[in-house]
Amino acid sequence: MPAPDVAQALTVRFAAEPFSEGVSLAPEVLAEAARALRDAHGYRFYVCASATERADGFEVVHGLRNPDTMDTFFLRTKVAKDAAEVASLALVWAGAEWHEREVFDLFGIGFRNHPDLRRILLPDEYDGHPLRKDFAMDRPWGYRPATREGAQG
Repeated sequence: MPAPDVAQALTVRFAAEPFSEGVSLAPEVLAEAARALRDAHGYRFYVCASATERADGFEVVHGLRNPDTMDTFFLRTKVAKDAAEVASLALVWAGAEWHEREVFDLFGIGFRNHPDLRRILLPDEYDGHPLRKDFAMDRPWGYRPATREGAQG
């Protein structure tokens, strides 16, 4: 559970909106808020990145940990589907690099100023992003659920 004073500080400084595990904020202030968490509040360990597709865009979430207090804090931001790009946190925490590459590979969300943004799970020539809701299930290398005939039992 994140410290309430940290969420309050980000709310005041970055017009963030608190939720139970962290804050939601505008994509324009994501990198600056991340640096504030690292430098002023001790969140020095990068835990994870993930994304969720919503009807109006994507939510990108970064998980961070303060190793002194073991608090985990999440930064959440929204990006539009037609402009799916947000600032990279890989220059704030080196541990973000591979997590952001995974989100890029599976959702197609770009990370501005990422040092090596390229696919990490799928072949470079693969067309599409398998965790998008519009991903066609019949594509090569795509996930195909077992059929009745192919089910093992």
